[in-house]
Order: sequence, then C-alpha cells, then structure tokens
Amino acid sequence: MTQEDYQLFENMYLAKINKVDIRFVRYLYKAINWDVRLIGIKGARGVGKTTLLFQRIKMAYKKTDTVFYVSLDNLWFQSHTLPELADWLYLRGIRHLFLDEVHKYPNWAIVIKNLYDTYDDLNIVYTGSSMLEIDHSRADLSRRQTLYTMQGLSFREYLAINKIKDVQPLPLGQLFEEHQTAAMDICRDISVTKHFSNYLKEGYYPFHIEAGSDYLARLDETAKLVIESDMPAVENVSTIQKTKQLLMVVAGNVPLVPNISKLSTQLETTRDMCLKMLYTLDRAGLVLLLTRNVKDYKHLVNPEKIFLGNTNLMYALGSRVNEGTLRETFFLNQLSLGHEVCSPAQGDYLVDQKYLFEVGGKNKTFEQIKDVEDSFLAIDGIEIGSHNRIPLWMFGLLY
Repeated sequence: MTQEDYQLFENMYLAKINKVDIRFVRYLYKAINWDVRLIGIKGARGVGKTTLLFQRIKMAYKKTDTVFYVSLDNLWFQSHTLPELADWLYLRGIRHLFLDEVHKYPNWAIVIKNLYDTYDDLNIVYTGSSMLEIDHSRADLSRRQTLYTMQGLSFREYLAINKIKDVQPLPLGQLFEEHQTAAMDICRDISVTKHFSNYLKEGYYPFHIEAGSDYLARLDETAKLVIESDMPAVENVSTIQKTKQLLMVVAGNVPLVPNISKLSTQLETTRDMCLKMLYTLDRAGLVLLLTRNVKDYKHLVNPEKIFLGNTNLMYALGSRVNEGTLRETFFLNQLSLGHEVCSPAQGDYLVDQKYLFEVGGKNKTFEQIKDVEDSFLAIDGIEIGSHNRIPLWMFGLLY
C-alpha cells in the first residue's frame, strides 16, 4: 500500500459519498447497532447495501481521517492483500473500516476474523451476498459479529423514496389491530391502487429511480450477474448454465409445483443437485421456496411451490404475469422478512405457525378457512378493509 494508492481509493469513495442522498435511508439503518465492533450486512444484489455504507459514513463521520471504504472486488487486490491494506490504514489512524463485496475476496471470513482479533479498537462493517453462510464458515464469526439481512424496498419505502408519502412501519400485530384506521389516513392523500401497481412492476430495487425506462432490462442483467458472478464466489457451483435454465423454467411456470425428479431429468442433472440449485437461488433472492415446514438450508426438502423472488422479477424475466401469482408473490416476499412462512394444509400461507392467510381479489371469501382461529384475508383491489379482511397493499408497510 502506498500513499498514492490510498489517495486514489479515498478520492473515489469520497466522490461517491458526496453524491449520496441521505434524505431517505433504508429501514435497516435504524435497526443496526452501529456501536458493535464487527457488523455484517447480507443482501441480494441491487437492494442498496453499498448506498447504506456511504450513508453511514456521510451521516456519522464529519471528518474522514479515521474512516475508510473499499470494495473487495477492486482490481488492486489482484496483487495486494486486505491485511496489507488494513495494517497500513491502522498505522495511520484509521479505526473504522467499511468493506464492500466481501464474498469476492478469497477466505474473507478468516481474514476478517484475524483483523478483528489483531486490532482490538478497529471497527469493521462489511457487506456481502445474501448467499453467504457466515455462521458456518471455517472462521466462526458468529461469536464476534452482529449480522443483518437487507431486503428490497417495501411498498412503504417505495412511497418514501419516490417522495409520494411518508408512512411509519406497521408491524404485523399492529397491522391486525389498526389496518382500517391506517388505510383511511393513507388513502386520504394518495391513490394507493395506482402506486401499488407501479411498485409491483418496478419498485422493489432502489435503482429503479436512476434506471428509468431501462429498469427491467437492468434487472434482467442483475439476475444474470448473480448466477454468473456472485454464485461462483460463494458456492462451489459448476453448473452455471443449468442454474440459468432452472431459473427460466421457474420464471415461465410460476407458481411452479415442482416434481424434482422430472425437473432434474429435464435439466440433465441429479435430484440432489437440482435441489441445491433451487435453494441457492432462494438464498440469492431470485426465487422463493414455499415449504411445508420452516425452511432449513441444511436439510433440503422438496418445496411445495416455487415463486420468483419478487414481483419485479416476474416482469423482468418475461414470465407469465398472472394476477393471482403476482399477489401471492408479493405477500410471500414481504412476510419473509422477520416471519416464518409455510404452506398449510388449508389456506395459502401459515405465518409464524399461528396466522392463516388466504390471498385473493375483492370477491375472495373466508369459505376455505372458515371457523379457523387467527385466519385472515389479504385482499387485492381494495384500499380499505374491515375486521380480518385486510387490503393486500398494507402488507407492504411491515418494514
């Protein structure tokens, strides 16, 4: 590491920080305990992890002489090491290190563990792919770090980032009790139906604002990059082309009720490899697996249904955008953060082993789940609900 290298890195990241907008910050920012000395942030490509780091630096550090940001996919690391960089920075007073794209660095977990143990006043925040199995790495970071997972924009965040309306999060328990009052307040000011429709098509990833009309094309490219670049860096995946094929099979048949034997034959692979590819796509945020019991990535079982990871992907990957599937995908995606969602014997979704949901249009009734305690309808096409009949869009207010 030389002073010239340092100056080049610093100039690049300071230029980005100066441009970053801090008027809107993601839900996760306030949830993170920034006082912890080692913080990990996982998330799918494109959900805004890098922006979150820049916002933190801009908002928390008036002077930059103790803080440094670097992305570990930088070509500099082809001939240099992270310990070399960290040592040079530490000797010059850097005590806050922000590391982006850690999954692109070989043996990153061991290296970060060693940095944490070596410099007892060095604070590290890193981001990585949602596929990282950090707690099970050879370097046991679980005892040292606090780990967070970042999801794409909720409908509530979409309204905020587009300066449509600021709405406070409405956790599930509170939503059950207050949905009617909250809906009347929100619908008084905006056309919820119009904005919700736009969100379902192009509102899940923050880069929709800068991408404009190119958004869906860029999202298609993002999905390809996840498979071609991120997966090989995290998983021992030698079946890139088959994983792409599998994703397109899902995209063309959602919701897919899979026959794993037939699917593996179609892809000319084994049943075990087919399941591994499916669960890897799930962890990458490209598909959502609905299982009978709570998902366990150590024990891969046949999913009951397979959806794309979010509604925007349905449009970007050229799948059949069926209205019913769109509703179910949105609900599953939004409830998957902070809740356990399973496939029940009756109804569409069982949430937290307690709440039973049916998802449908405005004519949906309780017929299929009548007399079931803690049962609810998530109804599309209505702005305001009543009792256990809740507008579907309101499940986008959870975070």
